[in-house]
Amino acid sequence: MSKPLGHTYSASEPILVQSVGGTSKASPYYDEEAARISQKIDEELKRDWARRKESQRRQVKVMLLGQAESGKSTLQKQFQLYYAQQTLDNERPLWRPVVYFNIIKAVRMILDELDYELSNLDSDNSTEGQAVAHALAPLGDVSGEISQLRTKLVALIAMEDSLASELSGGVSVTGGRTGVYLRAGWQALVTPLSPNRSRAVPATGGPPPAVAHVTNLASRTLIAAQNEIDELWKHPAVRILLNNRRIRLDESAPFFFGDLKRISQPDYLPTTADLLNVRLQTLGVAEHSFDIELCGSRYNWLMYDVGGAVSRHAWVPYFDDATAIIFLAPISAFDQYLEEDARTNRLDDSLQLFTAICSNKLLKNSHLVLLLNKTDLLKKKLEAGIKVRKYITSYGDRPNTYADVSEYFRAHFIQVHRRNDIGRRTLYAHFTSMLDIRATQSIIVNVGEAIIRSHIAKTGLA
Repeated sequence: MSKPLGHTYSASEPILVQSVGGTSKASPYYDEEAARISQKIDEELKRDWARRKESQRRQVKVMLLGQAESGKSTLQKQFQLYYAQQTLDNERPLWRPVVYFNIIKAVRMILDELDYELSNLDSDNSTEGQAVAHALAPLGDVSGEISQLRTKLVALIAMEDSLASELSGGVSVTGGRTGVYLRAGWQALVTPLSPNRSRAVPATGGPPPAVAHVTNLASRTLIAAQNEIDELWKHPAVRILLNNRRIRLDESAPFFFGDLKRISQPDYLPTTADLLNVRLQTLGVAEHSFDIELCGSRYNWLMYDVGGAVSRHAWVPYFDDATAIIFLAPISAFDQYLEEDARTNRLDDSLQLFTAICSNKLLKNSHLVLLLNKTDLLKKKLEAGIKVRKYITSYGDRPNTYADVSEYFRAHFIQVHRRNDIGRRTLYAHFTSMLDIRATQSIIVNVGEAIIRSHIAKTGLA
C-alpha cells in the first residue's frame, strides 16, 4: 500500500506488511522446531504475565504519612516486630550507633541549654523566667559545677558530629540543620560486630567501614563518661529547668538516661524497647515488605515510610494506587512548634497535612486510617499541669483532662475528614501509643485485617 504524500501512520493504524515466502509448512522457510520453541516461549510469557498479575493483586500497598517525629518509623518497627521479628532481631547490632547518638545529642542539648539559661537568668523578666530564678536561687552559683562537667564530657560531645556524619553517609539537608538524616538502606553502612562485639567484622574485600570504628570509639567514650552523664542528668539545676520546661529534649531522652548503666556495658545489644525509642530523621521513601496470612491466603504487605524530611507533595503521583494510607498525628504536640517555622503549632500543622491528604484526588481511592498518636505523652503533659488553652486558644475553658482533650482533638480531625474527603471514605480512627507493644499490635492486627478485607473486596480476590 503506497503512502500518500504528507501522511504519517498513527500508532493505532494497522500497517499491512507482505510476508516473503509465507510461513506455511509448505514454505521452504518453515522450521518446525523454531515454531515449536516460539510457541513455547509465547505460552511461558502468558503464564508469567498471569503470575505477575496475580502477584500484584495480592500486593497491599500501605503508606505511612505524618509530619516529622509523628511515630511513622516506630509504627513500621511495630509491624516488623509482629510480622517479621527475625529481620528486626538481625538488625539489633546496627542500631547501637543510633542509640549512642541519641544519648550524646541529649547530653549536648542539656549543656547548651544550661549555659543559655544560667547566663540569661538575671535579664529574663518574664513570669516563667522569674519562677525559674526563684527555684534556682537556693542552689547558689552552679556555673562552676556545670563547667567542670562540660570539661569532663567534652570528648563524648565531640563524638556527635562524627556519628552523625558516618550514619548519614554524607547526606545533609538545606537550612543548616545538623543531625542524623537517614535514607532507605542505611543499615548497609554498618558492619555487624564480632561475637564478643569488641571489634568490627572486616568487610569482604576491604577494611571495616568507618562507621564501625566510630561506633566502637563512641562506646568506649560512653563507658568512661557514664558517671558524669548520670551526675549531669540528676543535677538539681537540670531537674528544675526540665520541670519548668526550659530544657526541651527528644522524647526518648529520659528512657535512655534511665537505662544508661545497661547501655554502657561493653557487650551492649539494643533491646526491643531501645529500637522503639530511638529518634532520627528519615529522608526519602523507605519500602518494607511483610507477608500477612488471612483466611488461608497470603498477601504481600508493602509498607512505605515517607520520611518527615521529604517534600510533602513530590511523592503523591507515585502512590496513586496505594491500597491504604495510615496517617499519624502526634496529639501530644499541642504545645510544640515546627523546627522549620517557630510560628506554626505542630497540631495545626498535622491538621493542615491531613486536610491535604483528604482532598487529594490522586489518593481518593485509598483506604484511610487515622492514628492519634503519643497518648502516653499527652497524659504526662496534662498531669504535669500544662494547659491546652495556652497553646490552642479555641479549647477555651474545657476541662484539662485526658478524656476531654483527646476527644476534642479527635473531633477536629474527624471534622476535617468530613468536610474535605473527596472520596467519601470511611475513616478509621484509633488512639495509640507506639511504645505500648501489646496495645499497638492489637491495633495493627485490626487495622491490617480491615485494610486487607477492603483490598479483597476491591480486587475481587476470593
